Amino acid sequence: MIWNFKWIILKKVNQTVPKFNDRVGYKLKTKNKIDILQLNITRTCNLSCKHCHLSCNPNRREDMSLDVAKKCVELLKSYNFSTVDITGGAPEMSGVFKYLVEEASKLNKNVMIRSNLTIYNKEDYKDIPQFLRNHKVDIIASLPFYEREKTDKVRGLGVFEDSIRILKILNELDYGKDYDLNLNLVYNPSGAMIPQSEEELEQVYRVKLKEDYGIIFNDLFAITNSPIGNFGKWLDKSRNLDRYMNRLYNSFNDEVIEEVMCRSTLSVDYDGTIHDCDFNLSLGLGIKGKNKTIFDITVNDLENRPIVTANHCYSCTAGAGSS
Repeated sequence: MIWNFKWIILKKVNQTVPKFNDRVGYKLKTKNKIDILQLNITRTCNLSCKHCHLSCNPNRREDMSLDVAKKCVELLKSYNFSTVDITGGAPEMSGVFKYLVEEASKLNKNVMIRSNLTIYNKEDYKDIPQFLRNHKVDIIASLPFYEREKTDKVRGLGVFEDSIRILKILNELDYGKDYDLNLNLVYNPSGAMIPQSEEELEQVYRVKLKEDYGIIFNDLFAITNSPIGNFGKWLDKSRNLDRYMNRLYNSFNDEVIEEVMCRSTLSVDYDGTIHDCDFNLSLGLGIKGKNKTIFDITVNDLENRPIVTANHCYSCTAGAGSS
């Protein structure tokens, strides 16, 4: 059922507006140097968010095996990635999470994780903030809005208060204060809209969180929701899909093409399959070429490879861009 739904939504997305490649005018390729190894290590999550393109939730059990994790570390050693981006699901719930953080840190990589914050309220995960601090891991924390109502609308009742509680704990650990302890926040729109100016949003977040809760952070990233996964399902059910796709298409910005995520990233799924980005990963769209898993890819497969695109890619090129 999940796969049928994915392809039904993708088909509608591809039929609503002209093809992405035609709008770009050429077929995208990766850069000469791939900087980021992104590891999507689990679909398990303590939340089930409206905007999640992977449709993660507490009932899913997909998790990266130690064998796949070890191959990822081998690739880190053989190719000079500068950053390891660990995501999920709630990546902290994976059995290989700490292993990957520790091994990547030993290799002096910039390690970052994408966290929903709320997981640290649970007893089994209360030690994670200190673990992250010990390894100087950058935190990319989801906080869809600086007010309770809109955040809870996207992520569930009580999520805002749980997130604020953890942000305060992270500040106490010097996250957002110390040069080596980056705490970055992520904004997601709550409906079928494109984010406003990232700079303006960051300023409002900074003032509101400081004044209301005493919270400080480094940077804010505004993410345009991709029309797939849970968000694609909501768009389709609410009859907003056509309108949203036209909004993305009409907001296309060719100036951001050089910096879209897929041009400098290799994304590895929990099962070892390889993709151009996390959105392609969620759709099961593997990279082009004969070598499609962490077990058979070589360094020669990484650079200047053609990127698999479809119309969901418009979400990364709308307005000021998204990654």
